[in-house]
Amino acid sequence: MKILVINCGSSSLKYQLIDMEGEEVLAKGLVERIGLEGSLLTHRTNGTKTEIKKEIPNHKVAIQLVIDALLHPEHGALKNLGEIAAVGHRVVHGGEKFARSVVIDEEVMAALRECSDLAPLHNPANIIGIEACQALLPGVPQVAVFDTAFHQTMPKEAYIYGLPYEFYEKYGIRRYGFHGTSHKYVARRAARLLGRPLTELKLVTCHLGNGSSITAVKGGVSVDTSLGFGTISGTIMGTRCGDIDPAVIPFLMEKENLTPGEMNDILYKKSGLLGLSGVSSDARDIEAAAAAGNERAQLALNVLAYLTRKYIGAYAAAMGGLDAIVFTAGIGENSDLIRRMICTGLEFLGAELDEEKNRVRGQEADVATSASKVRILVIPTNEELMIAQETAELLG
Repeated sequence: MKILVINCGSSSLKYQLIDMEGEEVLAKGLVERIGLEGSLLTHRTNGTKTEIKKEIPNHKVAIQLVIDALLHPEHGALKNLGEIAAVGHRVVHGGEKFARSVVIDEEVMAALRECSDLAPLHNPANIIGIEACQALLPGVPQVAVFDTAFHQTMPKEAYIYGLPYEFYEKYGIRRYGFHGTSHKYVARRAARLLGRPLTELKLVTCHLGNGSSITAVKGGVSVDTSLGFGTISGTIMGTRCGDIDPAVIPFLMEKENLTPGEMNDILYKKSGLLGLSGVSSDARDIEAAAAAGNERAQLALNVLAYLTRKYIGAYAAAMGGLDAIVFTAGIGENSDLIRRMICTGLEFLGAELDEEKNRVRGQEADVATSASKVRILVIPTNEELMIAQETAELLG
């Protein structure tokens, strides 16, 4: 079974073609600057890279280019479109309507449009990608895999906010959580690495990258997560502020004479690692600056480590114990320094980091000491494979 995985952004499209028999990536690529000048398709297969520069006015044209690349006699990976058994789509927000992946039909499409208010930057682009695939691949099953679905197992006391209950009823204001596909994938991999049933484990999975979230996974399901209604709560991120006192927002708006849009830009685009360090939103740049003596860069790293460590401790308490901490995504997989900073102080929980084992980048590893009661795992995430697996499982 060959599954095409599609991840549509507002002006970009990532894709992978995966043969599920051996979970082998046959081809993958990225379409950039859709609807903009300088649009480009970068296609990779059999270790070779092909770039196609041409005008790509919309997502339907982009997906047609992807199909053409997959069928190309020299750099393609398909003989005909009949080889595509299904298309798995990443969809950011499913609200409370979807607790699992679903085969897409008209009813599902209507529900996705209703959820667009909750993810105005993402769901519309996801919908455009689905509609384009439906038009170009008629009769091929289309499956929606939601970032929010994994977190629909949270108990009400974990997802409800202390606002008047009517706002939850009227507008769906609650904690939803994101990066669910990533958290689910690494939780499954953790169970395999530990050689234990996932249903018996208490895990804290730390998806740390330009966007970050931390999740408590108990018995294989999400019971709490750091991202909430939007994508700025929890630990600080590349340009996002993380947890702040809500009273700061009206105070700053009044003092700086800010519009809601300007305040939103500050919270989402000018804060976090960038705002604290004044250097960059990229953790690698900040690590280098801190090593050169930049105090604000060091402060940014300290805040990231502190807030992440605090969430790990809180979630261990919420679950009544902890079997393993899992680090994933760009920072979690590649920064031994930040992993060490986060784990320093967690010895009381039984989590002891091995400095030598921790010198690992981008590969699966247990970096805890042999005596550590809590295992510390590095597991590269693979959201595309998780989407393909969900699609294959759903279609039997």
